[in-house]
Amino acid sequence: MSNLALIKNLPKAELHVHIEGTFEPELMFAIAKRNQIAIPYSSVEEVKNAYNFHNLQSFLDIYYAGANVLIHEQDFYDLAWAYFEKCATDNVVHTEIFFDPQTHTERGMDFATCFNGLYRACQDAKQKLNISSHLIMCFLRHLSEESAFNTLEQALPFKDKIIGVGLDSSEVGNPPSKFERVFARARELGFLTVAHAGEEGDPDYVWQALNLLKVNRIDHGVRSEEDDKLMQRLIAEQMPLTVCPLSNLKLCVVKNLTDHNIKRMLNQGVCVTVNSDDPAYFGGYMNDNFIAIDTALNLTSDELKQLAINSFNASFISDDEKQYWISKIKAY
Repeated sequence: MSNLALIKNLPKAELHVHIEGTFEPELMFAIAKRNQIAIPYSSVEEVKNAYNFHNLQSFLDIYYAGANVLIHEQDFYDLAWAYFEKCATDNVVHTEIFFDPQTHTERGMDFATCFNGLYRACQDAKQKLNISSHLIMCFLRHLSEESAFNTLEQALPFKDKIIGVGLDSSEVGNPPSKFERVFARARELGFLTVAHAGEEGDPDYVWQALNLLKVNRIDHGVRSEEDDKLMQRLIAEQMPLTVCPLSNLKLCVVKNLTDHNIKRMLNQGVCVTVNSDDPAYFGGYMNDNFIAIDTALNLTSDELKQLAINSFNASFISDDEKQYWISKIKAY
Protein backbone atom coordinates (compact mmCIF):
# COMPACT_ATOMS: atom_id res chain seq x y z
CA MET A 1 0.00 0.00 0.00
CA SER A 2 1.36 3.45 -0.91
CA ASN A 3 1.75 6.08 1.78
CA LEU A 4 -1.00 8.13 0.15
CA ALA A 5 -3.42 5.20 0.34
CA LEU A 6 -2.33 4.50 3.91
CA ILE A 7 -2.97 8.10 4.95
CA LYS A 8 -6.45 7.99 3.43
CA ASN A 9 -7.29 4.68 5.10
CA LEU A 10 -5.85 5.17 8.58
CA PRO A 11 -8.41 6.08 11.27
CA LYS A 12 -7.32 9.28 13.01
CA ALA A 13 -8.20 11.48 15.95
CA GLU A 14 -7.90 15.24 15.61
CA LEU A 15 -6.98 17.02 18.85
CA HIS A 16 -6.17 20.56 17.77
CA VAL A 17 -8.80 22.26 15.63
CA HIS A 18 -10.54 25.58 16.24
CA ILE A 19 -14.10 25.35 15.01
CA GLU A 20 -14.09 29.06 14.11
CA GLY A 21 -10.98 28.31 12.06
CA THR A 22 -12.87 25.85 9.85
CA PHE A 23 -15.02 28.68 8.47
CA GLU A 24 -14.65 28.25 4.73
CA PRO A 25 -15.13 31.38 2.57
CA GLU A 26 -18.17 29.92 0.81
CA LEU A 27 -19.97 29.28 4.11
CA MET A 28 -18.95 32.65 5.56
CA PHE A 29 -20.35 34.42 2.52
CA ALA A 30 -23.56 32.36 2.62
CA ILE A 31 -24.20 32.95 6.34
CA ALA A 32 -23.41 36.67 6.02
CA LYS A 33 -25.99 36.88 3.24
CA ARG A 34 -28.53 34.81 5.20
CA ASN A 35 -28.13 37.02 8.27
CA GLN A 36 -28.00 40.21 6.19
CA ILE A 37 -24.67 41.20 7.68
CA ALA A 38 -22.51 43.53 5.62
CA ILE A 39 -19.00 42.25 5.05
CA PRO A 40 -16.36 44.09 3.00
CA TYR A 41 -16.36 41.45 0.26
CA SER A 42 -18.59 41.25 -2.79
CA SER A 43 -17.79 37.65 -3.75
CA VAL A 44 -16.44 34.38 -2.40
CA GLU A 45 -13.22 35.07 -4.31
CA GLU A 46 -12.74 38.32 -2.41
CA VAL A 47 -13.22 36.46 0.86
CA LYS A 48 -10.61 33.91 -0.22
CA ASN A 49 -8.17 36.68 -1.06
CA ALA A 50 -8.71 38.16 2.40
CA TYR A 51 -7.55 34.86 3.89
CA ASN A 52 -3.97 35.83 3.04
CA PHE A 53 -1.95 36.95 6.05
CA HIS A 54 1.65 37.05 7.21
CA ASN A 55 1.75 36.28 10.92
CA LEU A 56 -0.36 35.07 13.84
CA GLN A 57 -1.81 38.49 14.66
CA SER A 58 -2.84 39.33 11.10
CA PHE A 59 -4.49 35.91 10.89
CA LEU A 60 -6.32 36.49 14.17
CA ASP A 61 -7.61 39.85 12.95
CA ILE A 62 -9.28 38.15 9.96
CA TYR A 63 -10.40 35.21 12.10
CA TYR A 64 -12.28 37.41 14.57
CA ALA A 65 -13.80 39.54 11.81
CA GLY A 66 -15.19 36.42 10.12
CA ALA A 67 -16.76 35.23 13.36
CA ASN A 68 -18.95 38.34 13.41
CA VAL A 69 -21.36 36.82 10.88
CA LEU A 70 -22.20 33.98 13.31
CA ILE A 71 -25.36 35.06 15.15
CA HIS A 72 -27.87 32.22 15.42
CA GLU A 73 -27.64 28.71 16.84
CA GLN A 74 -28.10 27.35 13.31
CA ASP A 75 -25.01 29.27 12.15
CA PHE A 76 -22.85 27.44 14.68
CA TYR A 77 -24.48 24.14 13.76
CA ASP A 78 -23.75 24.72 10.07
CA LEU A 79 -20.15 25.66 10.85
CA ALA A 80 -19.54 22.49 12.87
CA TRP A 81 -21.43 20.24 10.47
CA ALA A 82 -19.30 21.39 7.55
CA TYR A 83 -16.21 20.44 9.58
CA PHE A 84 -17.62 17.00 10.43
CA GLU A 85 -18.19 16.35 6.74
CA LYS A 86 -14.49 17.06 6.17
CA CYS A 87 -13.68 14.62 8.99
CA ALA A 88 -15.71 11.92 7.26
CA THR A 89 -13.76 12.46 4.04
CA ASP A 90 -10.41 12.23 5.87
CA ASN A 91 -11.36 9.23 8.04
CA VAL A 92 -11.13 11.30 11.22
CA VAL A 93 -13.22 9.10 13.51
CA HIS A 94 -12.81 11.19 16.69
CA THR A 95 -12.21 14.89 17.17
CA GLU A 96 -11.73 17.17 20.15
CA ILE A 97 -12.89 20.60 19.05
CA PHE A 98 -11.82 23.96 20.46
CA PHE A 99 -14.41 26.70 20.63
CA ASP A 100 -13.88 30.31 21.71
CA PRO A 101 -16.99 31.61 23.50
CA GLN A 102 -15.39 34.99 24.25
CA THR A 103 -15.14 35.64 20.52
CA HIS A 104 -18.94 35.69 20.58
CA THR A 105 -19.90 36.81 24.09
CA GLU A 106 -17.60 39.85 23.76
CA ARG A 107 -19.86 41.01 20.91
CA GLY A 108 -23.01 40.54 22.96
CA MET A 109 -24.00 37.00 22.08
CA ASP A 110 -25.34 34.49 24.59
CA PHE A 111 -23.05 31.58 25.52
CA ALA A 112 -25.90 29.11 24.99
CA THR A 113 -26.50 30.21 21.38
CA CYS A 114 -22.96 29.36 20.41
CA PHE A 115 -22.69 26.20 22.48
CA ASN A 116 -26.04 24.61 21.64
CA GLY A 117 -25.43 24.84 17.89
CA LEU A 118 -22.03 23.17 18.21
CA TYR A 119 -23.26 20.48 20.57
CA ARG A 120 -26.23 19.60 18.35
CA ALA A 121 -23.85 19.12 15.43
CA CYS A 122 -21.67 16.86 17.59
CA GLN A 123 -24.68 14.69 18.41
CA ASP A 124 -25.72 14.47 14.76
CA ALA A 125 -22.16 13.61 13.69
CA LYS A 126 -22.18 10.64 16.04
CA GLN A 127 -25.56 9.42 14.81
CA LYS A 128 -25.18 10.10 11.08
CA LEU A 129 -21.41 9.85 10.46
CA ASN A 130 -20.26 7.68 13.39
CA ILE A 131 -17.75 10.36 14.38
CA SER A 132 -17.30 10.86 18.12
CA SER A 133 -16.28 14.22 19.53
CA HIS A 134 -15.52 16.26 22.63
CA LEU A 135 -15.76 20.03 23.07
CA ILE A 136 -12.95 22.02 24.70
CA MET A 137 -13.65 25.61 25.72
CA CYS A 138 -10.69 27.91 25.17
CA PHE A 139 -9.91 31.17 26.95
CA LEU A 140 -8.61 34.00 24.79
CA ARG A 141 -5.25 34.84 26.32
CA HIS A 142 -5.19 38.43 25.02
CA LEU A 143 -8.23 39.12 27.22
CA SER A 144 -8.11 39.50 31.00
CA GLU A 145 -8.07 36.90 33.74
CA GLU A 146 -11.40 38.36 34.88
CA SER A 147 -12.93 37.71 31.46
CA ALA A 148 -11.70 34.10 31.61
CA PHE A 149 -13.26 33.62 35.06
CA ASN A 150 -16.55 35.06 33.75
CA THR A 151 -16.45 32.64 30.82
CA LEU A 152 -15.79 29.71 33.14
CA GLU A 153 -18.84 30.73 35.16
CA GLN A 154 -21.00 30.93 32.02
CA ALA A 155 -19.92 27.40 31.08
CA LEU A 156 -21.08 25.79 34.32
CA PRO A 157 -24.66 25.02 33.14
CA PHE A 158 -23.06 23.04 30.28
CA LYS A 159 -20.31 21.46 32.37
CA ASP A 160 -21.28 17.85 31.64
CA LYS A 161 -21.00 18.55 27.90
CA ILE A 162 -17.56 20.25 27.94
CA ILE A 163 -14.63 17.94 28.59
CA GLY A 164 -11.91 20.50 29.12
CA VAL A 165 -10.62 24.05 28.94
CA GLY A 166 -7.80 25.42 26.83
CA LEU A 167 -5.83 28.58 26.15
CA ASP A 168 -5.40 30.12 22.71
CA SER A 169 -5.03 33.39 20.74
CA SER A 170 -2.00 35.73 20.83
CA GLU A 171 0.80 33.87 22.61
CA VAL A 172 3.57 36.46 22.91
CA GLY A 173 3.03 38.75 25.90
CA ASN A 174 0.31 36.54 27.34
CA PRO A 175 2.13 33.75 29.21
CA PRO A 176 0.34 30.78 30.75
CA SER A 177 1.10 32.21 34.20
CA LYS A 178 -1.53 34.90 33.52
CA PHE A 179 -4.22 32.21 33.82
CA GLU A 180 -2.83 30.04 36.62
CA ARG A 181 -5.75 30.78 38.98
CA VAL A 182 -8.40 30.22 36.30
CA PHE A 183 -6.95 26.84 35.40
CA ALA A 184 -6.72 25.86 39.06
CA ARG A 185 -10.43 26.60 39.42
CA ALA A 186 -11.24 24.71 36.21
CA ARG A 187 -9.38 21.64 37.49
CA GLU A 188 -11.27 21.86 40.80
CA LEU A 189 -14.49 21.78 38.78
CA GLY A 190 -13.37 18.61 37.02
CA PHE A 191 -12.29 19.96 33.64
CA LEU A 192 -9.29 18.51 31.83
CA THR A 193 -6.79 21.15 30.71
CA VAL A 194 -4.77 21.92 27.59
CA ALA A 195 -2.91 25.06 26.49
CA HIS A 196 -1.23 26.53 23.44
CA ALA A 197 2.48 26.94 24.20
CA GLY A 198 5.74 26.82 22.33
CA GLU A 199 4.46 28.06 18.97
CA GLU A 200 5.38 31.75 19.05
CA GLY A 201 6.36 31.60 22.71
CA ASP A 202 9.67 30.03 23.76
CA PRO A 203 10.10 26.79 25.78
CA ASP A 204 9.47 28.69 29.02
CA TYR A 205 5.82 28.94 27.98
CA VAL A 206 5.72 25.14 27.77
CA TRP A 207 7.29 24.84 31.22
CA GLN A 208 4.66 27.24 32.57
CA ALA A 209 1.84 25.27 30.97
CA LEU A 210 3.15 22.08 32.58
CA ASN A 211 4.06 23.44 36.01
CA LEU A 212 1.48 26.19 36.56
CA LEU A 213 -1.52 25.13 34.49
CA LYS A 214 -0.84 21.41 35.00
CA VAL A 215 -2.10 20.58 31.52
CA ASN A 216 -2.96 17.17 30.14
CA ARG A 217 -1.69 18.14 26.68
CA ILE A 218 0.43 20.84 25.06
CA ASP A 219 -0.99 22.41 21.90
CA HIS A 220 1.77 23.09 19.35
CA GLY A 221 4.90 22.78 21.50
CA VAL A 222 7.28 22.61 18.54
CA ARG A 223 9.78 24.98 20.20
CA SER A 224 10.23 22.49 23.04
CA GLU A 225 13.12 21.07 21.01
CA GLU A 226 15.17 24.15 21.98
CA ASP A 227 15.37 22.88 25.59
CA ASP A 228 16.95 19.46 26.20
CA LYS A 229 15.59 19.12 29.75
CA LEU A 230 12.10 19.93 28.53
CA MET A 231 12.38 17.31 25.81
CA GLN A 232 13.48 14.73 28.39
CA ARG A 233 10.42 15.53 30.49
CA LEU A 234 8.03 15.36 27.54
CA ILE A 235 9.40 11.95 26.59
CA ALA A 236 9.44 10.61 30.15
CA GLU A 237 5.86 11.70 30.84
CA GLN A 238 4.62 10.97 27.31
CA MET A 239 3.13 14.45 27.35
CA PRO A 240 1.34 14.86 24.01
CA LEU A 241 2.09 17.70 21.61
CA THR A 242 -0.70 18.54 19.16
CA VAL A 243 1.42 19.68 16.23
CA CYS A 244 -0.06 21.54 13.23
CA PRO A 245 2.42 21.39 10.32
CA LEU A 246 0.63 23.51 7.68
CA SER A 247 -0.20 26.10 10.34
CA ASN A 248 3.48 26.25 11.32
CA LEU A 249 4.39 26.81 7.68
CA LYS A 250 1.72 29.47 7.06
CA LEU A 251 2.66 31.41 10.20
CA CYS A 252 6.40 31.11 9.46
CA VAL A 253 7.19 29.01 12.54
CA VAL A 254 9.15 27.05 9.92
CA LYS A 255 10.26 28.43 6.56
CA ASN A 256 9.82 25.11 4.78
CA LEU A 257 8.19 21.84 5.80
CA THR A 258 11.48 20.08 5.10
CA ASP A 259 12.74 21.97 8.17
CA HIS A 260 9.89 20.78 10.40
CA ASN A 261 10.90 18.88 13.53
CA ILE A 262 7.89 16.57 13.86
CA LYS A 263 9.77 13.56 12.46
CA ARG A 264 12.78 14.17 14.71
CA MET A 265 10.59 14.50 17.78
CA LEU A 266 8.59 11.41 16.83
CA ASN A 267 11.75 9.33 16.51
CA GLN A 268 13.06 10.63 19.83
CA GLY A 269 9.94 9.25 21.49
CA VAL A 270 7.85 12.41 21.92
CA CYS A 271 4.11 11.78 21.65
CA VAL A 272 3.59 14.12 18.69
CA THR A 273 0.29 14.18 16.80
CA VAL A 274 -0.82 15.71 13.49
CA ASN A 275 -3.66 18.26 13.42
CA SER A 276 -5.09 20.99 11.18
CA ASP A 277 -5.45 23.96 13.61
CA ASP A 278 -7.43 26.48 11.48
CA PRO A 279 -7.74 24.55 8.21
CA ALA A 280 -9.89 27.04 6.29
CA TYR A 281 -7.14 29.61 6.73
CA PHE A 282 -4.03 27.42 6.64
CA GLY A 283 -4.82 25.49 3.48
CA GLY A 284 -5.50 21.97 4.68
CA TYR A 285 -7.46 19.55 6.83
CA MET A 286 -6.08 16.40 8.45
CA ASN A 287 -5.09 14.38 5.40
CA ASP A 288 -3.60 17.47 3.76
CA ASN A 289 -1.31 17.85 6.79
CA PHE A 290 -0.34 14.18 6.74
CA ILE A 291 0.36 14.26 3.00
CA ALA A 292 2.38 17.47 3.30
CA ILE A 293 4.75 16.12 5.96
CA ASP A 294 4.97 12.74 4.25
CA THR A 295 6.10 14.48 1.08
CA ALA A 296 8.49 16.88 2.83
CA LEU A 297 10.00 14.50 5.37
CA ASN A 298 9.86 11.17 3.52
CA LEU A 299 7.98 9.39 6.30
CA THR A 300 7.85 5.62 6.52
CA SER A 301 4.59 3.71 6.81
CA ASP A 302 5.53 2.85 10.40
CA GLU A 303 6.01 6.56 11.20
CA LEU A 304 2.63 7.41 9.67
CA LYS A 305 0.97 4.68 11.71
CA GLN A 306 2.70 5.83 14.89
CA LEU A 307 1.40 9.37 14.36
CA ALA A 308 -2.12 7.97 14.03
CA ILE A 309 -1.63 5.77 17.12
CA ASN A 310 -0.37 8.80 19.05
CA SER A 311 -3.53 10.70 18.16
CA PHE A 312 -5.65 8.15 19.99
CA ASN A 313 -3.26 7.70 22.90
CA ALA A 314 -3.28 11.48 23.40
CA SER A 315 -7.07 11.78 23.16
CA PHE A 316 -9.60 11.97 25.99
CA ILE A 317 -11.55 8.87 24.96
CA SER A 318 -11.71 5.74 27.12
CA ASP A 319 -8.89 3.19 27.17
CA ASP A 320 -11.16 0.63 25.50
CA GLU A 321 -11.89 3.03 22.66
CA LYS A 322 -8.19 3.82 22.30
CA GLN A 323 -7.29 0.15 22.03
CA TYR A 324 -10.05 -0.46 19.50
CA TRP A 325 -8.71 2.16 17.09
CA ILE A 326 -5.05 1.38 17.73
CA SER A 327 -5.66 -2.28 16.89
CA LYS A 328 -7.27 -1.15 13.62
CA ILE A 329 -4.18 0.92 12.79
CA LYS A 330 -1.76 -1.89 13.61
CA ALA A 331 -3.74 -4.22 11.36
CA TYR A 332 -2.76 -2.20 8.26
